[in-house]
Amino acid sequence: MPFRIPKWKYLKYDIQERLENLVLRRWINSSPRIIIVITNLSVIILILVIIGMYKHNDVMKINSPSKQWFYDLNTGQLFVAPKNAVPPIAAPSGPLADGRAAGVKAYVFSYVQEPNESERFIGFLETTDANYVGRNDTPKKWGQGMLIKRLSDTKWFPAGSRQGRGIFQQAFTPNEYGENPYYCSPK
Repeated sequence: MPFRIPKWKYLKYDIQERLENLVLRRWINSSPRIIIVITNLSVIILILVIIGMYKHNDVMKINSPSKQWFYDLNTGQLFVAPKNAVPPIAAPSGPLADGRAAGVKAYVFSYVQEPNESERFIGFLETTDANYVGRNDTPKKWGQGMLIKRLSDTKWFPAGSRQGRGIFQQAFTPNEYGENPYYCSPK
C-alpha cells in the first residue's frame, strides 16, 4: 500500500482502517480466549507483587556502637572510650591543671556516609554538671545534668537552656548543599 496523505475530514476513518488491518489485532479479535488469559495473568502478577511487598517486611537490624568518641581537653585530640562511660573521664594526657578529669564526650559528625578523618567534624562537646542534683524517683528529661559547648566556646551551657539548644541546633544544620550531618561512631 503506497503512502498517501489522508484528507483531514477522513483522517479518523483512515486511522481506524489501518488499525483494523493490523495482524495482531485481527488475531486477538478472532480469539477472545487470549484476552481472558492475558487479563488473568495480569491479575495473578499483580497479586504476587502485592504479596511480595507485604511479606518483605524484614526488620533491618542496626548494630549499636560499643564505643563512643571523647575529647581530650588538654591536647585537643579525640580518643575512644566505652559506650557506657559518663564524662568527664580520665584522658590519655592526664587530668586538667585543677585536677579534674580532662576527657569529655565528643559528638563527631560528617556530611558523607563513610568519612575519612578530614571529613569529620566535632559538632559539640558534652560533660556532666557537677552541681546538678537529680531526683532518682522521676524519669530524667533529656539534657538534665548535661553541659554542652562548641569547640570555640569557653563556657559550658546547660543542654536544656536556650544557648544549649542553639548549640545542638547548629550542630545539625544542613550544609550548603542541603545535606544533613551523620553521626560518626568510632570503629
